[in-house]
Amino acid sequence: MTAVKTVVELLVGNVENVIVGKTREVQLAVVGLLCQGHLLIEDVPGVGKTMLAHSLAKSIGCTFSRIQFTPDMLPSDVTGVSIFNQQSREFEFRPGPIMAQIVLTDEINRATPKTQAALLEAMEEAQVTVDGVTHKLDQPFMVLATQNPIEYEGTFPLPEAQLDRFLLRLHLGYPSTSDEIKVLESQQFVHPIHQLGQVIRVEELLAAQEAVRHIYVDPRVKSYIVDIVGRTRVHPEVYLGASPRGSLALHRTGQARAGLHGRDYVIPDDVKVLAEAALAHRIIVGPAARMKDLSAREVVRDILETTPVPGGDVSRRS
Repeated sequence: MTAVKTVVELLVGNVENVIVGKTREVQLAVVGLLCQGHLLIEDVPGVGKTMLAHSLAKSIGCTFSRIQFTPDMLPSDVTGVSIFNQQSREFEFRPGPIMAQIVLTDEINRATPKTQAALLEAMEEAQVTVDGVTHKLDQPFMVLATQNPIEYEGTFPLPEAQLDRFLLRLHLGYPSTSDEIKVLESQQFVHPIHQLGQVIRVEELLAAQEAVRHIYVDPRVKSYIVDIVGRTRVHPEVYLGASPRGSLALHRTGQARAGLHGRDYVIPDDVKVLAEAALAHRIIVGPAARMKDLSAREVVRDILETTPVPGGDVSRRS
């Protein structure tokens, strides 16, 4: 697991040259990358959502594209389109911005449901089908979608089926006073993103992704994961709990966090730390909870406090 830890440290350290004071959030983004998952970043404008995606791409040497969603955008604006070439008398595929490796979909909830749905095949199958022809996406492939939680006028809320496709939901938040001063100083002459270099090769990242899949998860930890997710389905304040995809998300991200800390096994603390980011966006709270201003994140915290944590040595393999 030393190689995985080294990859994570290099990525996090490099991205933090641009994203100041958000170590936990940057680590979560790298965890998502190691799991070959996609991120939903929900926060106010100007806190570094775009720069986080761009920094990850530059750190790995991947292709990067940014899609600014608007209500008049068509699915073909995302996936690409076939154009008839009069000289060759054949249709030629012109790839859309989704064909990059790290894709930032900015303000995803401003697009119509039809355009939002154009992302689903790419996110789930790592491929795009246009006019009956399937085009494979280069690996690694990751979508980082953003949405503004404050401004809802002229937006189309993401359906639960689409929210469930995102491995983690992040909140960057405002920087502290000292960190904001560092941001001012770092951007006085040139933005640090322009000086950011590649720190790992794509092959090293792909090897780390494969290594993470082999990290050991004790049966007691698996039961702990399923217990937590199961409690979201019977919680009195929850209308709709997390699906089995939530269990898979906790399992996979737990493996990645173990690798981040140089372990070849998952511990219950990995699950507890990741539960809110992995489950809260998959839960719909009931009308009574909304009346009490109770959020899904608070429900997850309540479940973690009441769920028995497995004891004993979880690093042993039978």
